[in-house]
Amino acid sequence: MSKGRTWYPLTGNVATTRRAPARAAARRVPVDPLTGPKQALAGQVVTMNGTFTVHRDAVVYMDQGAIVAVLPKGRPAPAGFSGVQVVRTNGTIFPGLIELHNHLSYNALPLWTPVPQKFEHRGQWPGHKDYRPLVSGPMSVIGKHKDRNGKYALLPALIRYVECKCLLGGVTTSQGVKLYSNAGIQRFYRGVVRNVEQTDEADLPEAQGRIPDLDAKTAKGFLSRLNKEDSCFLLHLSEGVTDPASPYSAARKHFLAMEVAPDEWALNHNFTGIHAAGLLPNDFKVLARYKSSIVWSPLSNLLLYGGTARVEAAKKAGVTIGLGSDWSPTGSKNLLGELKVAWLYNKHHLNTLFAPREIVAMATSNAASILKWQDKLGVIKAGARADLLVIDSAAQDPYTALLNAAETDIQLVMINGVARYGTTALMGSLAPGGEAIKVGGKARKVYLQQATADPDVDQVTLAKATTQLRKALKDIAKLAKAAAAPQRVAARRPVDAPAPVEWALALDEICDCGVEFAPRLPYNGPNDHTGPDRAPSVARAAAPLADVLKPIVLDPLTVADDPDFLDRIELQPNIPAKVRRGLRAMY
Repeated sequence: MSKGRTWYPLTGNVATTRRAPARAAARRVPVDPLTGPKQALAGQVVTMNGTFTVHRDAVVYMDQGAIVAVLPKGRPAPAGFSGVQVVRTNGTIFPGLIELHNHLSYNALPLWTPVPQKFEHRGQWPGHKDYRPLVSGPMSVIGKHKDRNGKYALLPALIRYVECKCLLGGVTTSQGVKLYSNAGIQRFYRGVVRNVEQTDEADLPEAQGRIPDLDAKTAKGFLSRLNKEDSCFLLHLSEGVTDPASPYSAARKHFLAMEVAPDEWALNHNFTGIHAAGLLPNDFKVLARYKSSIVWSPLSNLLLYGGTARVEAAKKAGVTIGLGSDWSPTGSKNLLGELKVAWLYNKHHLNTLFAPREIVAMATSNAASILKWQDKLGVIKAGARADLLVIDSAAQDPYTALLNAAETDIQLVMINGVARYGTTALMGSLAPGGEAIKVGGKARKVYLQQATADPDVDQVTLAKATTQLRKALKDIAKLAKAAAAPQRVAARRPVDAPAPVEWALALDEICDCGVEFAPRLPYNGPNDHTGPDRAPSVARAAAPLADVLKPIVLDPLTVADDPDFLDRIELQPNIPAKVRRGLRAMY
């Protein structure tokens, strides 16, 4: 087992020292304790194993959060399951979707419509005049807002909302929402969706999504960091575009700076480059030589840059490809939507180079392999975790059926054998209680209770989170004004009293939290750091937020409940016509 953690509440004092460790000795428990009851789920089963086996009518037997067996209908149940009722789904069962890249903290914000120009690299668009009022400003206010009692009431609401946005799109694993404090403490919110950066399970190595600033500043230091731990590093790489006629673009220099010495690179099997859109074909050969991988985010790349990763070159080189929807301001609402964009780009711009099952693998078995979880997730087999997605289809080609599935076709989502979201009928059979919701006008339930939940999140229903965030975004200018007003001076503390902890969202795109989401290695000399600045300089001398922020509409949880999303996509000038127009037909 790896190191444990202590929960630090959003209000209160540091118990002993101003520099309390981020990981202190404490209990370690998985996202759902491995103590669930015996269950049996029947339907067409898409295993996503090495041979892409599909069982046309089979039963998945589960116990204590894990899959015990997958057996054809009619075969005797495994030992101990003789009295367990088989729940028929009348649909197709897939492994739960694994999202390898998402800035979840921002996913209450709507799509930037339209993106006003075509950018060349990640360092440009944060300086655009729209970015502060639409993205960084609102999130800065939400991340630090306190209610009248001094509690950070919007933070639990935010995590509840964005994790439900994942669930309603079939996602069972994503990147986490991180907090940092003035006491040097950093922690992730614990919700019901599995977090690649905090698994609390020895069988599921924890990925690194950020690296200390010092390790990000030299290629040798970065390589030393990569070699220090045998875990996946999910880091931004070469976000932007490169014209082969001008190969030394700002985006590609971000990759070229990783060459430690001639033909020696700061890469290894742990490294996974998010975006990688500025790489040229030979660069993927370098990644392949070091067994590095990439995460593809086609919608966000196309929307901002008019181009995306050369995944055809990645495939030819043998680089493993995962998938991520990036964030709602410039990406898909969920990974199900990103699968659709990946398929459309593949169909219209790559001459269907990837088969449907290969696209689905990017969000299941490939993703698990990148995380080094290939025996435990991303596949349906005995011994794997019971993270499952069920859609309302029994089509002969289940992969195409998933790519074409609407959010209303999702019948069930399970994590560690616990039914977390689904139809009222299936949830009634598998989960005790739950919260009734509507998705595209259809009755659904979410089950958010969790014995090991983050105590701040556990008290928040989806309905409460929605109400709080909707009001906060509508009143965002007022909240900014209140935050900027002089605060009442607190009573003098005794000299030896611990200082109060001040928490905020670790917004990688905005604030300095002592970690980087991308290595900023030097290219031409020690001061020529590649990669984007964390915050654009224009924001540091800008007008008060209260003067620039306007009411914002909370981004709906699903495309099914957003009457404007597909219209907004069709207004995006940088997305190729066949992709932006074809997306509507896939919903």
